[in-house]
Amino acid sequence: MLRRLFCLGGFLLVFISSDLAYSQKADLVKSSKEFQKELNEEFRDPEESPLDLEDLANFEALEFFEIDPDFIVKAEFVRTPAESPFMMKTSTDRMPVYVKYGELYFSLNNKNYKLNVYQNQELTQDPEYFDYLFLPFTDRTNGKTTYGGGRYIDLRIPQTNEVVIDFNKAYNPYCAYSGRYSCPIPPEENDLDIEIPAGVKAFEGH
Repeated sequence: MLRRLFCLGGFLLVFISSDLAYSQKADLVKSSKEFQKELNEEFRDPEESPLDLEDLANFEALEFFEIDPDFIVKAEFVRTPAESPFMMKTSTDRMPVYVKYGELYFSLNNKNYKLNVYQNQELTQDPEYFDYLFLPFTDRTNGKTTYGGGRYIDLRIPQTNEVVIDFNKAYNPYCAYSGRYSCPIPPEENDLDIEIPAGVKAFEGH
């Protein structure tokens, strides 16, 4: 799974409307529900689960926020092709190489925000994940209702200048479940000055 690969042992920009058609949001909410189902199935599978054995033995399901269509937003994607590779900090000494691939501009609660999206340089050589982008972020829920180290969202390289960000699909790094993993730390520029009560909540294990 891609989640396991991430966690190893002066321009004037016009913010596009974040509104999505009702039918489109309905499909995206359905997709969010499927994401939750698949994530729980992964965590129940001893071959895939990041849980320690003690937690796996008692595991029933992850705790999610109620799916909220308001946290499914349309963002303007701006490609940043001149970026240099850099080593992203992790929870250990591991320093994977990433490139800032682009910027996402969107609105929530009538305020404008920006998140950077990154590309893991090792995954560009993988035929299954070569087009995957990494969106790590922190927000005001961290350390309260969500994991203190922030959360991640997976994206693919977009074919247009619009990207849908579904915060209901925000998930915890594996480090939230076990000290056996080394997980990227969201860069400071991806700290959102807002609460994002969507996606996976904090995990309370043994």
